Amino acid sequence: MENLDFDYIIIGSGFGGSVSALRLSEKGYKVLVVEKGKWYRQDDFAKTNWQLSKWLWIPALRWYGIMKITIFRHVGIISGTGVGGGSLVYANTLPIPKSAFFESGSWARLADWKTDLQPYYQLALRMLGAAPNPNFFDGEHALQKLAREIGQENQLKATEVAVYFGSKGPKHSDPYFDGKGPARDACIFCGACMTGCRHNAKNTLDKNYLHLAQQEGASILAEHEVFRVKPLDGAQGATGYRVYVRRKTRFFGKKIQFTTKGVVFAGGVLGTVPLLLKLKKQDLPGLSDKVGREVRTNNESLIAVTQLDGSTDQSKGIAIGAILHTDAHSHLELCRYGAGSGFWRMAFLPFVDGRNLPVRLIKMTWEVISHPKAYWKYIWVKDWAKSSAVMLFMQTLNSTVTFHRNWWGGIKTAVVGAEKPTAFIPHAIELARKFEKIMNGKAMAFGLTPLAGIPGTAHILGGAVMGHSRETGVIDSHNRVFGYENLLICDGSMISANPGVNPALSITAISEHAMAQIPDKKRRQ
Repeated sequence: MENLDFDYIIIGSGFGGSVSALRLSEKGYKVLVVEKGKWYRQDDFAKTNWQLSKWLWIPALRWYGIMKITIFRHVGIISGTGVGGGSLVYANTLPIPKSAFFESGSWARLADWKTDLQPYYQLALRMLGAAPNPNFFDGEHALQKLAREIGQENQLKATEVAVYFGSKGPKHSDPYFDGKGPARDACIFCGACMTGCRHNAKNTLDKNYLHLAQQEGASILAEHEVFRVKPLDGAQGATGYRVYVRRKTRFFGKKIQFTTKGVVFAGGVLGTVPLLLKLKKQDLPGLSDKVGREVRTNNESLIAVTQLDGSTDQSKGIAIGAILHTDAHSHLELCRYGAGSGFWRMAFLPFVDGRNLPVRLIKMTWEVISHPKAYWKYIWVKDWAKSSAVMLFMQTLNSTVTFHRNWWGGIKTAVVGAEKPTAFIPHAIELARKFEKIMNGKAMAFGLTPLAGIPGTAHILGGAVMGHSRETGVIDSHNRVFGYENLLICDGSMISANPGVNPALSITAISEHAMAQIPDKKRRQ
């Protein structure tokens, strides 16, 4: 054990991986974080989302940006890459789920989660620099009108967000960690949070957890990907693991091997679950058969409403400034991009629903024919981001798919049972039509929705859920992998019920809880 390269290797640097890096380093362990994406400093981010090579992750095109788009048969997924994972591209929002999240799913009876996690939610909010959005702009005012129209005005709240809203002026010394963190600049409400904050105001993980972890001695290996994890003893990993790594941003990068006592899988659902499915066939056959099952979304609908008269500026503000609870199971947020970020216009089509493609094509054709003036105006909208608000509708209702490996080693989805994600949620459609009128605009949807009936999500979760045993879950209530020693999972794949809200805070809090169960290195020895 003393001759191993590391005590823990963490695969991924998103919310769970960053928490693990800091807390294990603080406990005296020698830690390596492996991240397939690049380091991004504030001046490295795209100025608009038309700078595709800095915004999108498509290695085949030599694009190493911060956002990855993955399309499966049953769901389209947006996820993050880079040192800091999803924090680089997410919309900063940090809501605590309602009680139903803690009382449902495979983890429901493993603990009194609402009570047990409460201190870790508070710790996560402090670490991520959460603060209420102080200003409403045109987008939030439009959402207020919708709230009044549906009789839910008292259910509209400002979001808690990971953004620094300090006073204007030159750099402020670290406002969060008694000088141990980097200097910060105040938010200028430019709306560009999701293309990467160029103004040093967004509290991404490289400015808190990872920054502090490096001070504690943690190492970060960017632009590398773990492709194999093999027990040294050939069995349950009691003597450690050999981790195989290759360069991700080069076609013929050198492969490296490290030895480690433990491994934390933290690559997100699209990193962790495919790797676990591969390892189950190869080096970790004792993994639960639940790997890849109960992959879920927040039962989401993404609908853009573009204003046709240019009377307001929808790009001004933070990415998501308010949240409207529309009923007991659903809520609505408006997402924005910074001025000039109009790439999404290329991917949107008229928003229609229907049971099959021919029906939807007929509806789209009729929609354009019956509103020619409106669609002519839409084509000539000068700045899509200034004119458009993206409605993000989410529900706590359950819907799942299963990830399988296909014959060439890739991933495919399958539906097990009747509860699959749907592209056409009646309540979301109703709200979109009301919002069209408020905005004097047209509702548009990501092209795969009307063409293929595939819903989109920015919150893919599950696939390595908690359970009482190997038969009911992949990990236990302390995030330890059943059947192996010193293997943990701390990312969105561990989420075992539908939170119905943006999950970043929950991933952070549950990871904090998992790390709190690991003893200090001296105590362990």
